[in-house]
Amino acid sequence: MQPLSSIRASESANDELFDGLVRLARQHVGVLSALVIAGAEDQPRIRTCAGAALGNAVSHFEAPWRCADALLVVADIQCDERLRDLDLLAAAPHVRFLAACPLRAPAGEVLGILYLLHDQPRELDTAQQQVLHQLAQLAAQLLTREAADAQRQRELDLLHENERRMALAIAGSGTGIWDRNVASGEIHYSTGWKALLGYAEHEVGNRIEESYTRVHPADLAYVQASIQAHFEQHTETYEVEHRLLCRNGSYKWVCSRGKVVERDSAGQPLRMIGTTTDISAMRTLSEQVQQTATLMTDLTNEIPGMAFQYQRQADGRSFFTYASGGVRAIYGLTAEQLLENPDLLHEIIHPDDRAVYLSSLAISATDLTPWHLEYRVQLPQQGTYWRQGDACPRQLEDGSVLWHGFIADITAHKLIEAELQEFATTDFLTQLRNRRSFMLQLETELSRVQRTAGHCATLLMFDLDHFKDINDRWGHFVGDQALRHFAAILGAQLRKTDAAGRMGGEEFAVLLSDTDIAQAMNFGERIRNELTRTPLVHDGEQIPLAVSVGIAAIHAGDLSPEAVLSRSDIALYRAKRSGRNRIECHSEVAH
Repeated sequence: MQPLSSIRASESANDELFDGLVRLARQHVGVLSALVIAGAEDQPRIRTCAGAALGNAVSHFEAPWRCADALLVVADIQCDERLRDLDLLAAAPHVRFLAACPLRAPAGEVLGILYLLHDQPRELDTAQQQVLHQLAQLAAQLLTREAADAQRQRELDLLHENERRMALAIAGSGTGIWDRNVASGEIHYSTGWKALLGYAEHEVGNRIEESYTRVHPADLAYVQASIQAHFEQHTETYEVEHRLLCRNGSYKWVCSRGKVVERDSAGQPLRMIGTTTDISAMRTLSEQVQQTATLMTDLTNEIPGMAFQYQRQADGRSFFTYASGGVRAIYGLTAEQLLENPDLLHEIIHPDDRAVYLSSLAISATDLTPWHLEYRVQLPQQGTYWRQGDACPRQLEDGSVLWHGFIADITAHKLIEAELQEFATTDFLTQLRNRRSFMLQLETELSRVQRTAGHCATLLMFDLDHFKDINDRWGHFVGDQALRHFAAILGAQLRKTDAAGRMGGEEFAVLLSDTDIAQAMNFGERIRNELTRTPLVHDGEQIPLAVSVGIAAIHAGDLSPEAVLSRSDIALYRAKRSGRNRIECHSEVAH
């Protein structure tokens, strides 16, 4: 007989845990051979084996029991009417006894089969059957864990690639990035952050204690107090202007912004991410404006942004007394227009920010505290942009308040902040929600169903059929195109109240609010029809795509979003097992 070890097996066929498991099964039951067959239905492979072998007979006996619901014991293959015409008898005539126990994942799908083979007829007593079930459960757990580890590695690889691309984008933005581990006291800086102060890559450590030594002594208490206020959640974000020590011994004014992105169950901060921006030019300019208006004009007209002098009289009337040439880029007005009619500015500031803009100036005038505000403006025929205003007030002898300040265009920085937020919630390839973001949306919808009588919602799971074949034939680049193509079809069919996400690989999920099973099936059918109607085109070749769909209703009695996800997964796997390119509902209704 050909030894089992000579049959083509996976690279991990010698895994000690699997080897020990089948040896234990063989020795405990006392049979000629024990083996585990796993892998895709159309590509079964021997994962591990112990004992004598069957040669090429493996392919003849794996398929009939692939979908077995429970332990199958055939006392004598040659005497079993069900197996009279089975090719196995011809391929391995010496095999008389066979036991097959399915290896099931937690969701119910069959991952493989644990087989016992013997050259003599025999039976399994109750104890032996129980041991076989337990060993099958252990083997299924090993396969499930391997699949989960592989998925985590794929997600980690994707995250690393996304991080690399994000780093490239940030490197060209002129902004330094830092990432602080509050619990361990470590802080890591981007290359751009170090270059901002003139440091080489190896000249900046990663301890928070060292970072504080670079803060100007006069600013240190203010910086630490601002950070602590954010840690204690008194402020939504951390933002301060302070001075940092450069490599050449000078100090540079910077604006540091940050936010705690992770907290423990008690609300204590764990991780904080932020940016550092050089604002030295604005600070220097403000000092020079107070010395000479002529010098200010010569300087400010050549730099991006708008320097200004603004006065508020004791009777409440306010107006600009100076605006640099940057006013046209900042507000779309000439300096003459703004000086003549300051109310024009109120028409440009975004309506949602106008009240905050006016009140912040009033507070600055009353308390004589520095004015700082980020706000939006709407420029005719251009659109909406972000501006940042900073100014220092000074009270004059007549009771009026005079500000000298600077308005900067921070639209690019706001876009970076938005991209960071999008990166945390969006799947980079398809631009749909990532798994974590989608599960949060599903949790929100479940809460709505639980607290609102009569409110219904459904969850649909989509899995592109034969996606591996696309990658194998056309390559992963075309595979990525297929995922984006399908995501675009999904997005085109969604309402504002719906949500779609990529759950991993070629699997997608759609949450339909205020929708019952019948309406969800109609939605799934529209997706299938659209996918058929618009195949993927690559290099002039049409690549047909098909999708299997599993649908489950969200019930008020569901204990967690995972319960809904499990039901839709069960329906999806039923659709895959039933031939693919079809819709299955957890209610057993098929389409």
